[in-house]
Amino acid sequence: MAKDGAKSQEDYKLKDMKPDLGEKWPHGGQRGGSGWISSERVASTYDLVEQMFYLYVRVVKAKDLPPNPVTSNCDPYVEVKIGNYKGKTKHFEKRTNPEWNQVFAFSKDKIQSSTVEVFVRDKEMVTRDDYIGKVVFDMHEIPTRVPPDSPLAPQWYRLEARRGEGKKRGEVMVAVWLGTQADEAFPDAWHSDASSVQGEGVQSVRSKVYVSPKLWYLRVNVIEAQDVEPSDRSQPPQAFVKVQVGNQILKTKLCPNKTTSPMWNEDLVFVAAEPFEEQFFLTVENKVSSAKDEVMGRLISPLNAFEKRLDHRAVHSKWYNLEKFGFGALEGDKRHELKFSSRIHLRVCLEGGYHVMDESTLYISDVKPTARQLWKKPIGILEVGILSAQGLSPMKTKDGKATTDPYCVAKYGQKWVRTRTIIESFSPKWNEQYMWEVYDPCTVITLGVFDNCHLGGSEKSNNGAKVDARIGKVRIRLSTLEADRIYTHSYPLLVLQTKGLKKMGEVQLAVRFTCLSLAHMIYLYGHPLLPKMHYLHPFTVNQLDSLRYQAMSIVAARLARAEPPLRKEIVEYMLDVDSHMWSMRRSKANFFRIVSVFSSLIAMSKWLGDVCHWKNPLTTILFHVLFFILICYPELILPTAFLYMFLIGLWSFRFRPRHPPHMDTKISWAEAATADELDEEFDTFPTSKGQDVVKMRYDRLRSVAGRIQMVVGDIATQGERFQALLSWRDPRATCLFVIMCLVAAMVLYVTPFKIVALAGGMYWMRHPKFRSKMPSAPSNFFRKLPSKADMML
Repeated sequence: MAKDGAKSQEDYKLKDMKPDLGEKWPHGGQRGGSGWISSERVASTYDLVEQMFYLYVRVVKAKDLPPNPVTSNCDPYVEVKIGNYKGKTKHFEKRTNPEWNQVFAFSKDKIQSSTVEVFVRDKEMVTRDDYIGKVVFDMHEIPTRVPPDSPLAPQWYRLEARRGEGKKRGEVMVAVWLGTQADEAFPDAWHSDASSVQGEGVQSVRSKVYVSPKLWYLRVNVIEAQDVEPSDRSQPPQAFVKVQVGNQILKTKLCPNKTTSPMWNEDLVFVAAEPFEEQFFLTVENKVSSAKDEVMGRLISPLNAFEKRLDHRAVHSKWYNLEKFGFGALEGDKRHELKFSSRIHLRVCLEGGYHVMDESTLYISDVKPTARQLWKKPIGILEVGILSAQGLSPMKTKDGKATTDPYCVAKYGQKWVRTRTIIESFSPKWNEQYMWEVYDPCTVITLGVFDNCHLGGSEKSNNGAKVDARIGKVRIRLSTLEADRIYTHSYPLLVLQTKGLKKMGEVQLAVRFTCLSLAHMIYLYGHPLLPKMHYLHPFTVNQLDSLRYQAMSIVAARLARAEPPLRKEIVEYMLDVDSHMWSMRRSKANFFRIVSVFSSLIAMSKWLGDVCHWKNPLTTILFHVLFFILICYPELILPTAFLYMFLIGLWSFRFRPRHPPHMDTKISWAEAATADELDEEFDTFPTSKGQDVVKMRYDRLRSVAGRIQMVVGDIATQGERFQALLSWRDPRATCLFVIMCLVAAMVLYVTPFKIVALAGGMYWMRHPKFRSKMPSAPSNFFRKLPSKADMML
């Protein structure tokens, strides 16, 4: 059992790799006689991934195609064939000069044919497709395109007829070349390893780059309203304001007075995304009863109409006329006959000085404010090579066979990247490289691996849902990386499920952080993480939680509208939308994190206790000598402390971490969590469990909360005893303390501080022969002071 536990711990650790990175071209290419690139890096260099060669065939168009002698029409399409691999363009109806402009990519490692055949065929609905002509290319004569060369120019080729027929068959424009995944044609090309994907699924297998929408905070300061009238004019209204922006609805408090001119002076904050598609919808309502609200007026405005604020300057308030609810629809133009109109006093602005957070500050990847003119220059470049994965678990069944169609998503700042999907592979090789600008080193990049369940086939995920299943996630904090060093590691993909912790495989990454300005980066360490508006006009904790959820929902909705979509379940997993939910496992993990933080202080106190109890006489004597020196020369105390920390830092440099941090199962308390705790963690909100289960968990939560309650009460008791020293709650104790303070003041006034410190230190470090096992008099005195615990019900 111990061996199995040690083996599982090894499986969960980071592993070093030595992949064959960099560009290497056949016959030496243009990068030097050895075949490797020179030391000078160019913009198009893919030096963090393993080189993968592809044969590219670009089919541009055809002309002068002969019509079918039977139908007198031509419905042409092109078929590219290399060995057993076939790729087809779409067909055009009744067109002799079609244009496709489509690229086919064939992995060179899987090519076993010596020729490339390009067929032009005529689509037939009933019989076999007619052969129009073909062009054949010799694999040994295909040129190699080396970036950053311009794209290879396509050429017209005459189509060869079958069996040496001399009849003219038309021409096709084609370009054929050998390249790598660095080629600009690679992302949008048809890939031979995804030839089984048809229909709408073709788009979902391609690699794409996404950009999060530009988010703004919309601050609405509701000041007051005038001349609001309910339908029953005999009773003054008890008014409140409801504001809606998209799916977000917020309300002010009820005006404490029933009046036609209510006042609130409340701030309501929303999240809005550019381009502003939602309307600003405000209603002033009357609280008629607990179950009935009456609309007395409304205001509709586009978000573009409001001022954009970049700093903390005051925004001018404005009066807005309220539309009488119902007049326009029920009474025609009678609203124009009104001499007086209800109006509302608002101060509305779009906040550009904040960073709209869609992820937790604990692993935030972007700290820039919304307004671009407030951005600083980047301090570095982050480059990530997504190499491959190994040993992935089967995620679904397709045609009765367990399989996985994996792809990787990386998120840093506003830029999301998605690799292509490798069809039916437990060991996919992506070898795609991406780059991000870095504006603060204390940020985190998140990478997740998912299973594509939207390929248009008969696949069915293991949980039965038509969602892209999560395989695992990796986070890397940039501040833990050394500059200009390439980190190549295999990261375990760990997922916590209701049945326990499971390793889903490993993902291989190559990471490099390049520092552009060391001085600027050091400068940032002394400045706050978020823009200054977060500190000048901070939001409450509840506001931040709500705004973060709204921002995440907007980002997920916008990215889901891309093609191919980055689906909601992916965005939620990458942004850790449920990290704030209660979990017994997380609570235990955080408790032991606190214990670990204070373990060094506890160890220091134990060591000092051993010194005081003379456990090691030599150590105690040396400590006495050091204490005497510091007493005689107090000006050495602070220099000695800082020198000691400097020496500890130098000594620790030898044992510094050599790899980036990764998901730690021990810190996460993942392996020790019980089945019921995991079942509770993955429960829905609100709960979907039965009454007995909920009752048991509620009782367990009450017992845990009871222990926390006792600890909090003990802390409060100690604080109240300190207050009782001078509060005269216990007149005799306070009198004694006041007299002791007077005596201490007189003694300390006439006694040099060195003598007092020396006497106190010698008393504290006295030999055990002179110690008593009973508590000291000051401790007894303090414990007998009154607290407010006896005043609680």
